[in-house]
Amino acid sequence: MKRAAAVIGILAIAVTACSGGGGAPGVPGSSGKDAAGGPVTIRWSAWGSADDMKLYDPLVKKFESEHPNIKLKLEPVAKYEDYHPKLLTQLTSKTAPDVFFVGDDNIGKFVSAGVLTSLNDKLSGPDSKSKPEDFFEGVYGGAKKDGQIYGVPNDTNPEVLWFDKQALKDAGITENPAELYAAGQWTMPKYLEMGAKLVKAGKSGSLFWNWYGSTYSMIHGFGGKAWDGAKFTATTDPKAREALQTLAKGYADKTFVSIDLLPASNGGNTQFLKHKAGFYAGGRWVIDIVKKGGDLANYDIVPFPSPDGKPMSGAVAASYMAMNKDTQHPKEAFQFLTEFVSKEGQMVRLKGGGAVPSVKGAESVVLDGYPEHAQTFLDVRDKGFANYPEEVAVPGLTAGINDYLLKVWQGKVPFDQGMTELQKLVEGKLG
Repeated sequence: MKRAAAVIGILAIAVTACSGGGGAPGVPGSSGKDAAGGPVTIRWSAWGSADDMKLYDPLVKKFESEHPNIKLKLEPVAKYEDYHPKLLTQLTSKTAPDVFFVGDDNIGKFVSAGVLTSLNDKLSGPDSKSKPEDFFEGVYGGAKKDGQIYGVPNDTNPEVLWFDKQALKDAGITENPAELYAAGQWTMPKYLEMGAKLVKAGKSGSLFWNWYGSTYSMIHGFGGKAWDGAKFTATTDPKAREALQTLAKGYADKTFVSIDLLPASNGGNTQFLKHKAGFYAGGRWVIDIVKKGGDLANYDIVPFPSPDGKPMSGAVAASYMAMNKDTQHPKEAFQFLTEFVSKEGQMVRLKGGGAVPSVKGAESVVLDGYPEHAQTFLDVRDKGFANYPEEVAVPGLTAGINDYLLKVWQGKVPFDQGMTELQKLVEGKLG
């Protein structure tokens, strides 16, 4: 949850409320046209801080000026961990907003609950500003089920490895990871070799948040599979198991450090800016962190390494814009949704921001000159994957896997025992 607040809050920031009253759909006078025949009010919800909300005023103002028949009313929730329980309660009681964000670790639960509108026909229709094919297939994740689209990725954050040139130099590392990647030589053995040199120099190798993005990217980097169809294979696939064992050993000797376990006074951000670690796994949102260090040229990015140096599929954090199945104003609600996630909408929202567009054609937002190899964000997005649909379809499964793995990383459970128990945990939740 700490990472969710730090990352997905940046990824899926909401727009400030500009106007309109509103209450529950179905309550006379609470939405739709007022007594004087005024515009329809579309209620929508997202998570994020008050400062986050202000970043997107231009989009709301633009939308309302172009659609005078629609007023937008935002109902924000500050904390990510509070957001989805509240929204699910509202949907059950028929008091939910018309349009809302859903995180990639919760989308499967909402799809299974049958509370979201299937968007296929609307996205393909004449009023759509964002066609289904405008988005990268792997990023749909659990928002797509049986060919039906229940949520549109509003933006993304591909998981990459930020690296500190000064820390690498201090450890006697002369090779540049981004240059190795460009030459087809950025391999898992080379990455682990750098980690060992960093530890020998008294530094940490890589700073990871304890979430599926870094864990599954490492599994892919060994050529393994975390899931094979509907079967959880992270503990049984030989290469996936090797990746997890490498992580467990690495967490024991500081080749890897879990940011979740660091004290607030000396967290991952502080350690990275003080050149105490060579790599920091994160998305475009890390730009805001390195800006605080003052030496932007010292930092760059590279994808997670692969077994043979060739590009591979890495994790992409995503969130989705979905529509209440019971909205009384489906036309106006979809109008807002489709423009919010469209190329034009994302370019307005993400300019200077900490996320990567999920839609094709808005790449210029990312290629603004920083970091040097910003194209890497797009490369990982284009080939990447949001969390596996089979995993996010089971409420609490992702959190259960992450929490249990953290025990293994801390050495509280022996590795082999941990793999056996993790498999049982997953199979128990899958039923």
